[in-house]
Amino acid sequence: MQQFTSNDRILILAPHPDDEVMATGGVIQKALKAKAKVKVLFLTNGDHNEPAFIVYEKRLTIRHGEFIYMGQVRRKESLEALNKLGLTEKDCIFLGYPDFGTMEILLKYWGDTRPFKYMLTRISKVPYSNCLSPGAPYVGESILEDMKKVIRDFKPTKVFVSSPVDVNRDHRSLYLFLQIALWDLEGEIAKPDIFPYLVHVKGWPKPRGYHPDLELAPPDMLKSGEISWLRIELTNEEIKMKHNAMKYYKSENEYNPTYLFTFARRNELVGDYPVIKLSKESVWRNAGTTLAYARKGDDLFIKLVLKNKHEKDLGISIFLLGHRKGVEFSKMPKLAINIGLNGLSVKDRKQRINGGKVQLTEEDNSLILKIPLSLLNDPVYILTCTKAGTIVLPFEDTAWRIIEFE
Repeated sequence: MQQFTSNDRILILAPHPDDEVMATGGVIQKALKAKAKVKVLFLTNGDHNEPAFIVYEKRLTIRHGEFIYMGQVRRKESLEALNKLGLTEKDCIFLGYPDFGTMEILLKYWGDTRPFKYMLTRISKVPYSNCLSPGAPYVGESILEDMKKVIRDFKPTKVFVSSPVDVNRDHRSLYLFLQIALWDLEGEIAKPDIFPYLVHVKGWPKPRGYHPDLELAPPDMLKSGEISWLRIELTNEEIKMKHNAMKYYKSENEYNPTYLFTFARRNELVGDYPVIKLSKESVWRNAGTTLAYARKGDDLFIKLVLKNKHEKDLGISIFLLGHRKGVEFSKMPKLAINIGLNGLSVKDRKQRINGGKVQLTEEDNSLILKIPLSLLNDPVYILTCTKAGTIVLPFEDTAWRIIEFE
C-alpha cells in the first residue's frame, strides 16, 4: 500500500470502540509519523455486549441505564488506547447510535416512521451528551447526516471502514452508510480512497493470542475471490505499540483475553470488492460463485444458483437499496424480496407492497428474478445483498455489493 504523506487526511470509521485499534492501529501510527491529519469516528459506543459487562463488572444486570454506563466505559477505553497511539480526544468523534441496531435502522427506519427502539436501553435516541448529536432520533437520516457533516468538514483523502463482508451487522451497515454519504456529496468534495478492513469472520484469524511474528492473511474463503487485498506492513515497534494500546480495552479483554491481541501482527489488511457495472444491455456479471447480475433495458435481473431446486423453499431474501442523485435517500425505495414456501413477497422498508411487477422464474437449479428499475425509482447505484435461511451459500456470496448503471 502506498505511503501516507503530510497532505493526507485520514478518517477511520469504527463500528464499535476497539475496532479502530484492532484493524488500523498500525495505520494510525504510520499516518501520524507522516504528519497526516487523523480523525476517528465511532458509529456506536459498543453498549450491547452484555456478557462483557457481566465479566467486567462481575454482576448480572438488566437495568437499562447500566448499558449506557457500559457505553461510557467503552468510550473511555478507546480514548485511552488512541492516546497511547498519539491521538487526543479532539481527534475522536462518537455518534452513539445503537450497538447491533444500525443495520435495522438502515433497512427500515426512514421518513415518517417511529424511531428504532433499542431493546436493551428501551430508548430511541442518542443518550450520550458527549456525542456529535445528543438526542438525535434512531432513524437513518440521523446517522447519514452525522456522517455527511463529518466528511464535509474533514474532507478526508483516505477512509478506512469496516468491510461489507464482515459478519457483524454494524460493520456492514457502516460501510453502506459511508457509500450513501459519499454519493450524496458527489461534486461537493473530492472523493476519498476507500479501504475496508475485516474484523469478524468465523474462525479467523488463527491462532488466537499475541503472535507478532505471524502475518495477517485473508480468510481462506476469501483468498480466491474478487477482493483485491492490500497489506500495510508494520515494524516491530508499531506492533508493540498496537499491542500496548489494546491493553486499555479492559472490559473486552477480561471477557475474551486473547481475541483483540490476535490482530497485533506483522501487517494490517484492507481490501474491497469491485463495483458491478452494468450497461443498459449487459450480459450476466458474476458476483461470487452462485450470484450473477444483468440488465436488459429498464429491468434488473438477478440469478441465484442453488444446489437443488427445493432450496428456495427454505427461505431466501434479497435486499436492494437504490440511490439517485438529487433524490433524498430517505425517499428512495428500500426493497426486501423474500422467496419461500409461500412464494414471493416484496417489502419496502416495513411495508408490504404489490410485488406483481417482480417476476420469478426457474431454470434448472437457478432462480432468476426480473425487477423493474422503476420499482426502485430508477437508481444510478444499488446496494444489494442476498441472505438465505438454512441454505449454505458461499461466504463471499452473502456480502453487500455495489451495482452501478453505466
